[in-house]
Amino acid sequence: MKKEENIKLGISIGDLNGIGAEIVLRIFEDNRMLDFCTPIIFASIKTMSFVKSHFKLNINLNGIHNVAQAIPGRVNVLNCWKENVIIKFGQEDKKIGAYSIKSLEEATKALKENTIDVLVTAPINKHNIQSESFKFPGHTDYLNQELEGDSLMFMVSEGLRVGLLTDHVPVKDVATHITPELIEKKVETVYNSLKQDFKINKPKIAVLGINPHTGDNGVIGEEDDTVLRPTLQKIKASGKLVFGPYAADSFFGSDNYKNFDAIIASYHDQGLIPFKTLSFGQGVNYTAGLNRVRTSPDHGTAYEIAGKGTADVNSFKEAIFTGIHIFNNRKEYQELNKNPLRFSKRKI
Repeated sequence: MKKEENIKLGISIGDLNGIGAEIVLRIFEDNRMLDFCTPIIFASIKTMSFVKSHFKLNINLNGIHNVAQAIPGRVNVLNCWKENVIIKFGQEDKKIGAYSIKSLEEATKALKENTIDVLVTAPINKHNIQSESFKFPGHTDYLNQELEGDSLMFMVSEGLRVGLLTDHVPVKDVATHITPELIEKKVETVYNSLKQDFKINKPKIAVLGINPHTGDNGVIGEEDDTVLRPTLQKIKASGKLVFGPYAADSFFGSDNYKNFDAIIASYHDQGLIPFKTLSFGQGVNYTAGLNRVRTSPDHGTAYEIAGKGTADVNSFKEAIFTGIHIFNNRKEYQELNKNPLRFSKRKI
């Protein structure tokens, strides 16, 4: 692929007092990455030059004022603000939170307008981003509002994909949030994503129970028997290979997860604890179910190591490659459905 034809990869810079900006620049310090995409960092050239200087990185930055000015083969920085930003690594700062949201909003606008192809988001601090104009618990909820579709947090790595019925919901409210309608919607989203984003023709999906031991026949809760199990049976009767509910405590330790293309957990920690235990540093948070492609690393701002030059770049790099891979898969899937005869004539 010629550099001029590269995927335009937008990057929202996240919390500047965290490790995000360091990781982004360290990844693109390797010029070989520019063979895969044309990066456009939504921040400011002044801010990114400070980060570059702090970490003594050998990287050339190209300041631009709109996406059309991005140059293939260069690390482009789209100026979202003009003022100097005071970065204090490792500290929570509401002003820095406002800049992370400004970056996210500008990058999302570009994604909606198709001036970038893929969005990769650096970690934000969910506390310091809150304001009168931004009241979302994280990226996923904001993108669900801004983009078409129904978002689903889908954690993916080599050999493991974990989706969630409920994501940023307090544990005490999980059971009341899980309804037959929600289960059907989330299973449908995972199923469609596996087909169009990961090229799995007949996906096999496992669903984890809501209560310990899936309720033990009502002894530890009735929701698995009254809500989850009958809904899964209905979905399976429609032709989808959906199985469960499985007791979550032994599902991963027994390696049963290896028998499925994706696992759907009932709530956040039920899915993310085993995912991050098995895949930390290599995992990617993909927002499935939307009409655009967004990925992020599987870690947070990591204030405790920010500014020290020791952050691991692997998860963010995987997020970049996963975003590119999904974009290409989805494009091929859409072309196939528009013109199935052209693809059926391919030699096998």
